[in-house]
Amino acid sequence: MTGTGQRIVHAEGEHPAAHVDALAGLDQALHQPLPLALQQVLVAARAALSEAMTERHAAQRRYEALFDAVPDPVSILSATGVVLDLNKAGIEAYGRTREEIVGQPIELLNPDLPADHLEPVWETLHRGETYVVEVTNMRGDGSRFPVEVHSAVFEHDGQQCIVAVARDLSRRWQAETRYRLLLESIDKGVMLFDRSFNILSANPAAHRILQLTHHLPARAPVDADEWITVDERGRRLGMEQWPVARAFRDGRIIPSTIVGLYHRPHGRMIWISMTTVPVFSSNCDLPDHVFSLFSDITELKRDHALFDRAQALAHIGGWEWDRGQKRLYLTGEAQRILGQAHPPEDLDTLLCCLNLGSRQLLREAMDRVVEQRAGFELELQGQRANGHSFWIRMIGEVEPGDLASSRIAGTLQDITESKQAEETLKNQARTDPLTGIMNRDAALTDLEARLSNPSHAGVAVLYIDLDRFKTVNDVLGHNAGDQLLIEATRRISQAIGTEGLLARFGGDEFVVTCDARDLPQRPEQLAQAITDAFVPPFQFGKDEFAVTTSIGIARAPQHGQRPQQLIQNADLAMYECKRRDRNGWQAFSPELARRQRDRLQIERRLRKALERDEFRLVYQPQVDLRSGELVACEALIRWHDRQLGELRPDIFISHAENTGDIVRIGDWVLHQACQQIREWRDQGLGLVRVAINVSYRQFSGDRLAHQVQSALQAFDLPGSALELEFTERVLIEDAPATLRTFAELRGMGVILTIDDFGEGYSALNYLRNLPIHGLKLSQLFIGGVPRNRSDVAVCEAVCGIARSLGLGLVAEGIESEAQRQFLLELGVPVGQGFLFSPGLSPGELALRLR
Repeated sequence: MTGTGQRIVHAEGEHPAAHVDALAGLDQALHQPLPLALQQVLVAARAALSEAMTERHAAQRRYEALFDAVPDPVSILSATGVVLDLNKAGIEAYGRTREEIVGQPIELLNPDLPADHLEPVWETLHRGETYVVEVTNMRGDGSRFPVEVHSAVFEHDGQQCIVAVARDLSRRWQAETRYRLLLESIDKGVMLFDRSFNILSANPAAHRILQLTHHLPARAPVDADEWITVDERGRRLGMEQWPVARAFRDGRIIPSTIVGLYHRPHGRMIWISMTTVPVFSSNCDLPDHVFSLFSDITELKRDHALFDRAQALAHIGGWEWDRGQKRLYLTGEAQRILGQAHPPEDLDTLLCCLNLGSRQLLREAMDRVVEQRAGFELELQGQRANGHSFWIRMIGEVEPGDLASSRIAGTLQDITESKQAEETLKNQARTDPLTGIMNRDAALTDLEARLSNPSHAGVAVLYIDLDRFKTVNDVLGHNAGDQLLIEATRRISQAIGTEGLLARFGGDEFVVTCDARDLPQRPEQLAQAITDAFVPPFQFGKDEFAVTTSIGIARAPQHGQRPQQLIQNADLAMYECKRRDRNGWQAFSPELARRQRDRLQIERRLRKALERDEFRLVYQPQVDLRSGELVACEALIRWHDRQLGELRPDIFISHAENTGDIVRIGDWVLHQACQQIREWRDQGLGLVRVAINVSYRQFSGDRLAHQVQSALQAFDLPGSALELEFTERVLIEDAPATLRTFAELRGMGVILTIDDFGEGYSALNYLRNLPIHGLKLSQLFIGGVPRNRSDVAVCEAVCGIARSLGLGLVAEGIESEAQRQFLLELGVPVGQGFLFSPGLSPGELALRLR
């Protein structure tokens, strides 16, 4: 055994110190007088001893170099487990000096060893085997690290010693831990098979993919009772075709292979993509294990199957053009779509399937793909071998990574049906379903195309409206209205012939577009022809209705350079015709535009007139024509606008009716009149009956009756304080609702009168059923009496109607004594007009009452 800090010498012979002493003794002897022969022997002995010592020192240095060169910790132990020597790697691994370790029991380095730990070691060593064990060693700082110790026996100085090599397992443990974590965390299944196809291990992903909750099958799921295994095309796989079997047989990696696994008990199908890797043991030419790595592609497989089916259902095929080989590849669906006798095998043959325009589009697209690497999407038209035309949507692009653009690939989709449906829809979208002629959108599109062409500068538009169409539609019903529109379309078409293009613009309005370049009078001639075509009445069963037209004419470019502007001006001219006398035509003029602007200005300011308190009421007395006594009065509205000044009622009332503002204005008049009656009564002037005009627009459900009742209650007035005057238009708007409203008003005691009777529709069949009190003779007829025989006849007829129905009569617009005398002779009791008084302010009328 060596002393502390010394090294063991693996050379036979004496202790190194004895060699030194012998050498010193020889040197001393040689300095003594000796016989020559003896001296020569001593010199030879000294030389041999010196050479032996030199060789021993060299051997020791080699031992130390080799001992310290071993990268793993190496310890020399005595038979009882005392450390005799330690190499440099051990000193570094244990974090102690040589002096701290040599001479100490092995328990210093491994405190967990049991007391009898050397017994199994010596048993193994005595059998001539190497003893291997995994233990945990301890460093000088107390930290631990795992080691695998290999022990062997050798003899030193006649004693058996142990050489122990410790290999640090820390990195291996870390690698194994990482490997284990990797297997547990990746989403790919991993299985290990032996040559009998037994499953030795599997990671959690394998359990999840195969949907096995508790245990894996003992063997590979091939030819088993529970599993049916098929290839990608659904053909059953035998054991020899199983990728694991192929890896064992061929000893090579079997790359990604799609396999289907059907689990009979659960009735489920699982598709996996698996790669098998053979594992070879040392000195073996065939693998003894195989790793199988697989991923779940069930959803992907299902999606691919659905996609393939969807392509067939959607009539989508694939294509590829190989520029290098001048070869065109088409899928079966693409060949079916093109429908040629022989599938095209090059680009020129494909182009021959298309019409000329589509050929040019495809050639240019292919050139752009090559030059700019830009994809394309085209709609192309061609013809199949059976003569039927087709439409395809062709999409193409360069394959990714193909820098030379040598391959261009894409899809072909049959869009023939959708194109035909699109064309049908376009025709339907341009056609009026009732009359079969162009509709509004088609007319605007055609007009825009004409106006965009400078050579069509002379285009003209006729805007046509059917007069009295609403009457037919309301009286006879919508079916009769539709028949009228169809017959009107026929008459207009015959009237314009081939000189104009007819479209229904909406409702009972039509538009005719014509060219006036060669014949400037053509628009007016067509308008007159249409007017003449409506002279014969329209026959509906036994009934005849006279329906005429009002036509407005506008020309480009003087009346507009845009479709909407031109039609708007023609519409404006049509309304001017309707306003005048209907049954004719009117050309647009700047004066009409000016009047339209004036109307728009009036309507715009009219909306704010109430808020600005610009209205006032005047009261025109109604007198007894014999005595001149004031019996009632009529409230007349006046409007003084801050910008436009005083406006006549006949101007702004019609605007208010057109815009609907008349409803708010009528409510204001009703409220003001009732308030004034209350004030006169409070002044002791008695109950003065006031007549107010009510527009047909105020008839909406029971609204009017509710408003009148509210006003009377608000000012505590009886119904007899009010007289409501209606025009004849009320009679035909909504007969049932009108009768109900009239009955409710009469029930309140309100006096009901038809204003300007004979001037409007004179619907006598309604008149006899209405619960009214009287009629008012219009000043339109009063102005001509007693000289004008027609006016006299009308007045006499109205008076006769009133007497026969027991209705009262009031004449308005009386301006001369002769008129008063004529009306008295007819039996008219009450009248109003400038002969008696203009409209008076409330104060002036109060003085008159006093």
